[in-house]
Amino acid sequence: NIFYGGAVFFFLMLIGLTFDTMGTLPKRDNRENLTESVLRGKHIWETRNCIGCHTLMGEGAYFAPELGNVYKRRGPAFIKAWIQGQPTGAPGRRQMPNFHLNEQQLDDMVEFLKYTSEINTSNWPPNIEG
Repeated sequence: NIFYGGAVFFFLMLIGLTFDTMGTLPKRDNRENLTESVLRGKHIWETRNCIGCHTLMGEGAYFAPELGNVYKRRGPAFIKAWIQGQPTGAPGRRQMPNFHLNEQQLDDMVEFLKYTSEINTSNWPPNIEG
């Protein structure tokens, strides 16, 4: 029966693609650079709801800039100064709240953003400016 043959064929395709994906992920996900500092930075990212305004590798809100490659675009000193200098008070501009992060938390956020910038996203986004 063609139905059973097709079902078996596509099930085997699913299994094959699953194994291929699971074998490819470790080569692309940057897990060898996952540190305690990166995990603390991710915790800050989650608890301060950064994704409520920003996108990270295309996921999240589109109110504020993409941050998946901000480390490559701006560097650690700029990131820390920008977070500390909010809100800017510039009229007519979207304002980021000041989260009152201490130096260790700022370092952890920078490490998290550095980690995400090193994940192999197959050159996405194509524009480095996000």
